[in-house]
Amino acid sequence: MSRSAHPAGPRHADVLTEGHYSAPAADLNVLDEKVWARTVTRDEDGALTVGGIAVARLAEEFGTPAYFLDESDFRARCRAWADAFGPDADVFYAGKAFLSRAVVRWLKEEGLNLDVCSGGELTTALDAGMPAERIAFHGNNKTVAEIERAVEAGVGRIVLDSFQEIVRVAHIAQRHGVRQRVQIRVTVGVEAHTHEFIATAHEDQKFGIALADGQAAEAVRRALSLDGLDLVGIHSHIGSQIFDMAGFEVSARRVVQLLAEVRDEHGIELPEIDLGGGLGIAYTSEDDPREPHEIAKALSDIVTRECEAAKLRTPRISVEPGRAIVGPTAFTLYEVGTIKPLEGLRTYVSVDGGMSDNIRTALYDAEYSVALVSRTSDAEPMLVRVVGKHCESGDIVVKDAFLPADLAPGDLIAVPATGAYCRSMASNYNHALRPPVVAVRDGEARVIVRRETEEDLLRLDVG
Repeated sequence: MSRSAHPAGPRHADVLTEGHYSAPAADLNVLDEKVWARTVTRDEDGALTVGGIAVARLAEEFGTPAYFLDESDFRARCRAWADAFGPDADVFYAGKAFLSRAVVRWLKEEGLNLDVCSGGELTTALDAGMPAERIAFHGNNKTVAEIERAVEAGVGRIVLDSFQEIVRVAHIAQRHGVRQRVQIRVTVGVEAHTHEFIATAHEDQKFGIALADGQAAEAVRRALSLDGLDLVGIHSHIGSQIFDMAGFEVSARRVVQLLAEVRDEHGIELPEIDLGGGLGIAYTSEDDPREPHEIAKALSDIVTRECEAAKLRTPRISVEPGRAIVGPTAFTLYEVGTIKPLEGLRTYVSVDGGMSDNIRTALYDAEYSVALVSRTSDAEPMLVRVVGKHCESGDIVVKDAFLPADLAPGDLIAVPATGAYCRSMASNYNHALRPPVVAVRDGEARVIVRRETEEDLLRLDVG
C-alpha cells in the first residue's frame, strides 16, 4: 500500500485495501477475548457490558464518543507483569501510552514503577503521589526546566539521550549537590519488525547514542568522569508492537558487549540493563501476543546467556510495558451517524468521533476490530469502513471490517484495544472535544479524565 505526500492528505484511492482483508467471523456477535478487556461480555439481551454495566447505560450517562477502561483488567495486568519479573527486576509502566492521576495511583498500589517522558507526565506522576525514586525520566530533548524539576524531585533515574544531555544533567545535579542516577540510552542497530515510524533502534532516528563508531563507549567515559552523575546502566529500546523476541536477543547481545567493554576499560560492571518496552497486543484476532511470564523468561534467559558468555555478573533487568498493560483494557464507544453503501466496494459507517480520538489508523495504518455492541444481530455481514466526522478523507478509524448488514443510525459500535495512544494522542482537530476516560469496576463507573467542553476551548483562546 502506498501513500502520496500531498498537502490535502492521502489520495482516497491510496488507502483502499483492494480486497486485502480477512474473511468475516462465523458469528459477528462473538467477542474475541484476545482483543477485549477481561470483564467485557454480552448480557442476556445481547448488549455489551463491561464491569457489569451495559453500554447503553454508559452511553446515556457519559455520552459518546468515550473511552471506557476496565480498571480490574488494568490492575490484573499490572500484577501479572510484576509477578512475572519478580523482585529481582523492575517493571516501569510507560506513561506515554496513557497517563492520568488515577492510573498513577493504581500503579503505585500494584507495585509498578513509572516511566515519564515530559514535564507534564512528571507533574502528573508526582501530583498523584508516585514516589520520585520509582520514576524514570526519558526524552530525547529534555529542557533545562524539566531536568531541574526531575533532579529536585529526586527521580530514581534519568535516561541520558545525547552528549549534550550528559553535561546538562551533570551540571544541574552538581548545582543541587546530588549525584543523579542515570542510564545511557543506546541505539543498537536493530530494527524491530514493525512500522517504520515506530521502529526506534535502527541508527537513522532521533533516539539514543549509537553503538557504532564507539559513540556509546565515549558517552560512558564522559558520564563516568562527571561528579554529578551516578551511571548505573545501559538502556535500549528497539521498537513498538513487537511479537518476535529475536530483536531483543540481538539487542541484548550488543548491550552486553558494551557492558564488557566498560568492565575492561574502567574496571566496573554496571548493575542495570533496561530493554525497553514495545511488546505487542492483539488489535485483531490475527494478532498473537505473548503473556508476561513468557516475555520475562525469554528476556531473562537471553540476558543471562549473554552475560555468562561475556563472563559478567547478570545485571538487574528493567522493562517498560505501556501498551501491553493499558492497551487491551479499554474500548472506544461510538454512535453510528450515517451509513453510505458503495456498490462493489464497501459501506462507509460514520461515527461521532474519528481521527481526533484515534489518530493511529491515519498515522500508522493501524488495524483495529469493531463490533455492534448495543444489540446482537443475525443479519449477513457487510464489509465496512468506519470513519469519523472530520474534514479529511484519511479520517479512518477502522479500515476494513465486517458489521451486520442491518446496522442503523443510532446503533452503538465499539472499537477494542484503544487504551494506549488514543487518548494520549487525541487532538482538537476541527475544534473537536476530546472524549472522557471512564473507569469501570464491579458495577460502578466514574470519570477519571473528563470530557472537554466548548468552554475549555474558549478559555484557551485569549485573542
